[in-house]
Amino acid sequence: MVFEKVREILVDQLDVEEEAVTLEANIANDLGADSLDIVDLVMSLEEEFDTEIPDEEIENIKTVGDIVKFIEDNAQ
Repeated sequence: MVFEKVREILVDQLDVEEEAVTLEANIANDLGADSLDIVDLVMSLEEEFDTEIPDEEIENIKTVGDIVKFIEDNAQ
């Protein structure tokens, strides 16, 4: 469920094909996100999942799987 919602947000914001968004996909290298995309993505994820992603955590999030794991571990 979390993965599907994260994938939906990534497809919408990064204009990538749904098939490209896998748990192993690197957000910058595979999906083409730049630093501004990351900021927008974090804001959308925080709003969608009613959670806060601290700046130090953002640096550790490299793949779609990292996002899903963080949300599953921290969302209300």
